[in-house]
Amino acid sequence: MMSPDSVTPLAPFMGYADAELDASERIAAAGATGSIHSWDLVTAQDGPGTRMTLFMAGCGMRCQFCQNPETWRMRDGIPRSVEQVMDRVARYEKIMKVTGGGLTISGGEPLLQARFVANVFHRAKVDLGIHTALDTSGLLGARLSDDELQDIDLTLLDIKSGTETAYKRVTGRPLQPTLDFARRLSDLGRTMWIRFVLVPGLTDAPENVAAVADIVAGLSTVERVEVLPFHQLGRTKWAATGEKYLLGDTKAATAAEAEAARYVFRERGLTVY
Repeated sequence: MMSPDSVTPLAPFMGYADAELDASERIAAAGATGSIHSWDLVTAQDGPGTRMTLFMAGCGMRCQFCQNPETWRMRDGIPRSVEQVMDRVARYEKIMKVTGGGLTISGGEPLLQARFVANVFHRAKVDLGIHTALDTSGLLGARLSDDELQDIDLTLLDIKSGTETAYKRVTGRPLQPTLDFARRLSDLGRTMWIRFVLVPGLTDAPENVAAVADIVAGLSTVERVEVLPFHQLGRTKWAATGEKYLLGDTKAATAAEAEAARYVFRERGLTVY
């Protein structure tokens, strides 16, 4: 295992990521139209019940273990209005309500398009009365107001590492905005599921796992923690982007390694999957 503080922070793709952040600032005040990468209808993923998951295009992070690098650039998405999105979501209203499911907005990083996301969630609550979930890194959580957070029933918050240096090495971005967003959700009484990807040689150092567990244990509204073992299923997607994949020689996390990490969270009284 590598020490989480021993490797130079990630840098290769941050020019592209900075451009995404800049572009999102220019459209942040609008929110009538969003750049959509894809849709999926899933069960027991991205929240409870049967869910329509809407994947937004664009991300301001460049996580080394990203499984969806094809969603990085906002310009690669398809423009859709709030009305078009709601028309599609409404098709599945009955099955969502029967199964206790709803709408999840993921990405990419959905809060690059925070106004659009907030508008869709508000319509989902007011017009359809369905469960809503946001899948986010938390980097841009400050873009949502406290009132807008009331339209989000569940936040799937990715905490990718537990120290500032390790987090920047993994993602190219600072940890503190994610911590601030997590604390704000906790203080507002908003429900969270925490996700942590266990990557051999990158995020699995005992002190890093313990640091993430300590962060989560300090939050009052976490229902569950999901420790997700790293795998190589996204490798071919990286090849298609033309970007260098830094984890090509990294082995998948074993079941035993994942269970050992889960134990660290359980020791702190957390419900872990």
